[in-house]
Amino acid sequence: MKLVKFFLVGILFGIVLTKTEAVSWYRIYEMFHFQSFHMYGIIGTAIATGLIGIQYIKRKKVKDVDGNPIEILDKEDGNMRYWLGGTLFGLGWGLVGSCPGPIFILLGAGIYNVAFVLLGAVFGTFLYGLFKDKLPH
Repeated sequence: MKLVKFFLVGILFGIVLTKTEAVSWYRIYEMFHFQSFHMYGIIGTAIATGLIGIQYIKRKKVKDVDGNPIEILDKEDGNMRYWLGGTLFGLGWGLVGSCPGPIFILLGAGIYNVAFVLLGAVFGTFLYGLFKDKLPH
C-alpha cells in the first residue's frame, strides 16, 4: 500500500511533463538548436527546485519514510568524468530526441518508437554492468 502513493506521484509527474511539452521531440529539437527558451526554463526550474530541496534536507536533517536520516555525500573530485558523462548523455539525448527520463511517459502516450530507446537504455545498462569494474570511478 505504501507504493501506491509513489505510483500516483509518478503518474502526476508524467502528466506534468506531458502538459509542459517536456517530452516533445520538437521542444527538444528547438532546445538543441537554441531556438526556444522553453526547455531551458523547465531545466532551470528543476535545478532551482533540486537545489532548494537538497539544502532543506541537509539543514533540517530530514528523515526518510522509514525514519532513517537522509545522508547526502559530497561529490568526489574528478571533473573529467562529469564532462565525459555529460557529453555522452547529451549526445544520446540529441541523437534520439528524448531524455531517458520520459521513456515510459512516451510509451504511455502511444509513441511506440521510443521502445527502441528503452532497449538501448537497457542494453547500455547491461554493458555498464559488464565493464564497471574496469572503468574509472
